[in-house]
Amino acid sequence: MKMKIREGDRVRVMRGAEEDKDKVGEVIRVLPKENRVVVQGVNMVKKHQKQSQSGGKTIPAGIREFEAPIHASNVAVVDREAEKESKEARKASKAKADSAKKPAAKKTAVKKAETKPEAKKPVKKAADTKAKTAGSKKKAAEGN
Repeated sequence: MKMKIREGDRVRVMRGAEEDKDKVGEVIRVLPKENRVVVQGVNMVKKHQKQSQSGGKTIPAGIREFEAPIHASNVAVVDREAEKESKEARKASKAKADSAKKPAAKKTAVKKAETKPEAKKPVKKAADTKAKTAGSKKKAAEGN
């Protein structure tokens, strides 16, 4: 499938770890076979590297930190001009949604309490009816 995101595009991370959400970065590398992209400064991972030697070059030991790939469906292309406007609008809508949620929960709790159905009559259990019938049979036998 053809990738709609290319190297050099500015993208916003929509899903993933909390520290990476809503981050904006540039696409460094595209992996079309895996349907993944690498975004600069996002999804940073640490890898413990053992010292190795190959082809006359020595790779030193240590902890390397680099960007790991993210699935392409978790990022969205961002316009540079509209970036500020969309960020402000999203913050305003998020604050509005949070304030609307709190009172709504209180209202529904009150409605549930008011519309509570009346208590039903207790249902006689089978064990209770057997005990009563056995007691009434004894009384009937004594009376005869």
